[in-house]
Amino acid sequence: MFVLSILLLVAAVVLFLVGRAQERPAFRLGAVGALLASLCAGLASCLHIVSAYEVGVPVTFGKVGTPLHPGVNVVSPFTHVTSFSTRPVDLNLSDKDVVEVRSTQGGVMYAELTVKWAVKPAKAVELYRLAGNEASIQQRLVFPDSREIVRNVFARYTSEEGYTSAREKINAEIGVLIKDRLAPRGIDVTTVNLRNVKPSDQLQEQIDRKIQQQQATERAQEAARTATAESERRRIEAEGIARANKILNNSLTDKVLMNQCIDAYRDAAAKNPVYAVPCGGGSATPVIVDDKKN
Repeated sequence: MFVLSILLLVAAVVLFLVGRAQERPAFRLGAVGALLASLCAGLASCLHIVSAYEVGVPVTFGKVGTPLHPGVNVVSPFTHVTSFSTRPVDLNLSDKDVVEVRSTQGGVMYAELTVKWAVKPAKAVELYRLAGNEASIQQRLVFPDSREIVRNVFARYTSEEGYTSAREKINAEIGVLIKDRLAPRGIDVTTVNLRNVKPSDQLQEQIDRKIQQQQATERAQEAARTATAESERRRIEAEGIARANKILNNSLTDKVLMNQCIDAYRDAAAKNPVYAVPCGGGSATPVIVDDKKN
């Protein structure tokens, strides 16, 4: 626009000189029009409009100036303004950009995640120094740093933790490290979402074998606990029987046996005539004989 202003000014001067030399009023009128257009173009070249949700970085003769905020800004005609969007941007590390990670055991996994980031307007100058333009921020800063941090975090966990048990903890740790890494560079990371962790085919086979071994071990331990409980039950039952027999033996005195013999003789005599060896005769066991059987 500034170049156009200069050209229009030159045209105005030429038209004025030609019109005065040839005494042609039309040329003089054209010179006035060119002069007004030159002034408008010059004024426009000193104004720069920054759109909403953007921040501008002015550079004049190689010197970076103060960031320009949304609205109309007065700049030098020789100033070039680089704009950066402050809207959130999603970096999706999936498909061809999926992150290949390794656990502490050397198992290979593939992590898919999304990093939501945005430019901090106050740090636009720092971003211009590091990346140069908006398109380079993600490729030069967010993308490589995120991949590096994801690999480093997974390298501190086992395959089982990275694949199942510690997913939430790993996600939180990755989020904190990415935010801490990119914040000083003028990038505000709002969300880090670890969407999926897929083990490699070889690691999946190892995980399946380990799960089967754990299940077999648990079944064996359960069988051992059952056998131990059954053995304990039988021991307790045997001890109870032994104590009962001991009590019974201690309670069967001669007097008790005599009374039981008499009771049995009395019951038998009440039903049928019998011949009986008197109870308590000698050390032999008393005998009751039915007369029907002689």
